[in-house]
Amino acid sequence: MALCWFLLSFLFHSLYAHSDFFASIGQMTDLLYTEKGLVTSLKEYIRQEENRLEQVKEWADKLDSLTITATQDPEGFLGHPVNAFKLMKRLNSEWADLESLVLKDTANGFISNLTAQRQFFPTDEDQTGAAKALLRLQDTYQLSANTISNGDLPGVVHKSRMTVADCFELGKIAYSEADYYHTELWMAQALTQLDEGEESTIDKVSVMDYLNYAIYQQGELERALELTKRMLKLDPNHQRANGNLKYFEFQLEKQRKAEAEKKEQEDKKREKKVLDKREAQRKRSKDPLPERKKYEMLCRGEGVKLTPRRQSRLFCRYFDNNRNPQLLLAPVKQEDEWDRPRIVRYHDIISDSEIKTVKEMAKPRLKRATVHDPIMGKLTTAHYRVSKSAWLSGYEHSTIEKINQRIEDITGLEMDTAEELQVANYGVGGQYEPHFDFGRKDEPDAFKELGTGNRIATWLFYMSDVSAGGATVFPDVGAAVWPKKGTAVFWYNLFASGEGDYSTRHAACPVLVGNKWVSNKWIHERGQEFRRPCEMSENE
Repeated sequence: MALCWFLLSFLFHSLYAHSDFFASIGQMTDLLYTEKGLVTSLKEYIRQEENRLEQVKEWADKLDSLTITATQDPEGFLGHPVNAFKLMKRLNSEWADLESLVLKDTANGFISNLTAQRQFFPTDEDQTGAAKALLRLQDTYQLSANTISNGDLPGVVHKSRMTVADCFELGKIAYSEADYYHTELWMAQALTQLDEGEESTIDKVSVMDYLNYAIYQQGELERALELTKRMLKLDPNHQRANGNLKYFEFQLEKQRKAEAEKKEQEDKKREKKVLDKREAQRKRSKDPLPERKKYEMLCRGEGVKLTPRRQSRLFCRYFDNNRNPQLLLAPVKQEDEWDRPRIVRYHDIISDSEIKTVKEMAKPRLKRATVHDPIMGKLTTAHYRVSKSAWLSGYEHSTIEKINQRIEDITGLEMDTAEELQVANYGVGGQYEPHFDFGRKDEPDAFKELGTGNRIATWLFYMSDVSAGGATVFPDVGAAVWPKKGTAVFWYNLFASGEGDYSTRHAACPVLVGNKWVSNKWIHERGQEFRRPCEMSENE
């Protein structure tokens, strides 16, 4: 047991001296083995406790029978010298042994193991990050709190229900972020499950207290008042509810008076307001959807802008890149995914064994993914990119070298000036909000330290299937590309003139169900002068 725990401690010290577990499903899977080891230790502690209690029980049963007999005729019983001797012996030494047995602490081993492992446990930040991810998934995929609580998600294999305590905790985290919309949703769900009879250590009044405040903060005084009255029926002496009752009644009365005073004036202006409202709606109907809304719609599979006519111009083919010697005997399978910007997918382009090697190399060094801060000019973590990544060089392993050569053969672009292969694993609700891969004119020094120019193109391997969510979407053009293990997609970020193609702004949708592994190669301008000649037209 000691050796087992030493090995576990060594393993997790080497892998998880960092935090942000929520940002990588791949690293979170290893936490399951930590928990499994702790359960084994806990069961051993229970076994020892059961053995100890069994000994105490046997002793108690034996003495119970003895004392019943003895107390029926105490003097007669003690008249037997052996009984007298055994009584002296029991009270002088055997009860002391029993005291030691009862006081024996068999928890020391388990507690010491637990304490040793706690330094590698997820932190408050991890719990908060996972909670925020659930809220993000709820919004992006338009899921009700009840759907998530019941575990009714598409593509799930291991269905898991949320308890009242789980819903309450999620609501509290939203409350701590002043997110009263989600506070209301999850406190209401907790209350519903309590009303349906679920047993919990969380009481209804505590849930209602948070729910009441969230509703009030959203300006719904009447609902807040009704909930306050319900609270007081359960707990008439609740100090805050009694104070709220008077305050809400006062505010509602004040509001009604103000509305009554304005009613006459509003009646006169009503006809004009109707006309203004219609005009405003007409104008809004012409306004383009905000990027966030388009992004979320595409993530749900809605709003894809590819007409049947454009679809008919997309084809599949065997591709040898102008009779590249490496592809003559084994051309690759190329499929058009989109026309403008041109996005192509390559099928069966990376094998399972290669994927396994890449993941094994990347996993121990996964760190929270960073983004380029144009203001600071440095790489930094960001809330809108929830994943962990690692960088792999061709000289480290022959598999990486082969992958790099394969990308060069297919694209015809120089890999010596490309960035290393970046491997990314997305966490709970893992996403990367809309962004450009290339440096814009307002950030001319974006890749200055590399000395290889701008990012001319992006190559993206999908190294896992994703049960639900996780698409790569292009909000400006309404394109969506779904993950498929063993495939890769490719597009140019720059026109041949060197100008940036702003239609390539893209995003990685939150992973709803599953584990998303990708790897990408960012290809730079230097070295491509004769491989992709410059054009004079700006948009060519």
